[in-house]
Amino acid sequence: MQPTFGASTWLWTSPFDSKQTDLIESIAALGFGAVELPIEDPSIVDPKALAPVIKATGLKVHVCGAFGPGRDLTDPDAAVRKSTRGYLSSLMDIAEGLGAEFVAGPMYSRVGKARQLPVEERQREWDLAASELLIVAKEAGDRGLALAIEPINRFETDLVNNTADAVRLVRDINHPAAKVMIDSFHMTIEEADLGAAIRLAGEDLIHVQVSENHRGVTGTGLTHWTSFRDALREIRYTGSVVIESFTPDNRDLAGAVCIWKRFTADQNEFASRGLSFLQTLFAHP
Repeated sequence: MQPTFGASTWLWTSPFDSKQTDLIESIAALGFGAVELPIEDPSIVDPKALAPVIKATGLKVHVCGAFGPGRDLTDPDAAVRKSTRGYLSSLMDIAEGLGAEFVAGPMYSRVGKARQLPVEERQREWDLAASELLIVAKEAGDRGLALAIEPINRFETDLVNNTADAVRLVRDINHPAAKVMIDSFHMTIEEADLGAAIRLAGEDLIHVQVSENHRGVTGTGLTHWTSFRDALREIRYTGSVVIESFTPDNRDLAGAVCIWKRFTADQNEFASRGLSFLQTLFAHP
């Protein structure tokens, strides 16, 4: 079976809210089979308002988190950790309301937390992330959901950088709801072999994001896409492959991810060209 190709709403907007039903319809009209909803502010996303348009388009839905300041399961302040668990719980509410199967993202720590730490202190943060995520995983499992834990590159975190790290964290969490996701952008920075990393994740891999090594249109950079595809086929991955990049029209978002210029004339072109590349790539025997 082929994967389902999707697009993140971050390609067009930030923050996403439940009034943006026209964007959902547009993503379906472009030919995608899935939409990924990054939930920056759960209070402006009403799943009851979104559910009818999701149903009408037939799109598969994925929910991911945004782990900026104040959302950190390794923070020494227990109140911050509790608030972060509350945020993840609100994402689960939205996922349940929209029929999503998991909550995704680098949920172990605040993005941008990159420091030199003594080995002992790093281990304490790792153990704290694992223990906090066990609490979250138990809630997810009780609600019929999973956690898709994303490794991100060394410039954005100092905790979980590659697939091996993510698999080790999942093992330490030791709960069936704890799973792995990957993002080809981060992989091109951190992995020595894309295919080997995917094979290492194996059956724990439940979600895939793609973007070029320069965050541009898939197929226009240095990513070894045939190795990427072949490994997904080898592990019999049948989930979604979602294009994730970011609109340059929101300067705060663009600045956070260091996108200083447009890759295409507009974001629909970005999405369409990326989808066409993925369709051609996975059509190849």
